[in-house]
Amino acid sequence: MNSFERQPIFPEKNSSQIEGEKKYLIPEKEISEAFSRSSGKGGQNVNKVSTKVELRWNVDASAVFSEEEKGEIKNFLKNRLTKKGDLIITSQKERTQFQNREIAQARLNELVAQALKPEKERTPTKPTIASKEKRLEEKKRRSEKKRWRSKKPFA
Repeated sequence: MNSFERQPIFPEKNSSQIEGEKKYLIPEKEISEAFSRSSGKGGQNVNKVSTKVELRWNVDASAVFSEEEKGEIKNFLKNRLTKKGDLIITSQKERTQFQNREIAQARLNELVAQALKPEKERTPTKPTIASKEKRLEEKKRRSEKKRWRSKKPFA
C-alpha cells in the first residue's frame, strides 16, 4: 500500500477516487483549501461564517499521475489553470462549509476523471446512396440557378 491510498480527500466516502481505466486517489496534502465569506443571500450567516471554499491543486506537483496523464489533464483544463499550473475550484452554493467542500471536491474529481477518460475511436462510415443522390440533386439545382443568373448573349 502506498502513501497515496492512505490519504484520500474524503476518507468517509472515499469519493476522491477517480474512476476510469485506473483508479486514483488525490492525496489531501496535494490540495490546499481556503475558506472565506460567501456572497449572496443568507443574512447574518453570510456575514459571520466563512462558508465559501476554494480548492487549489497543482497538476505539475502531483505525485499520483504520470507525466503523460499530467499532460492530458493540463490539455483538457488549459483554460482553467493558472500560470503556475494550479486548478482553482470554488464553491459557495450551500450554507455550510462542509457541503461546499464536498461540492468542490466532487467537481475536482469529475474534472480530472473527464480529462483522463479515453476518447472513443471514430468508426468511419460511408455516406448512404440516398444522401449521395440528395447532394448531387442540390448541386444540380445550385448550378442551374447560377446558370440562369449569367448574362445571355443577344441573338
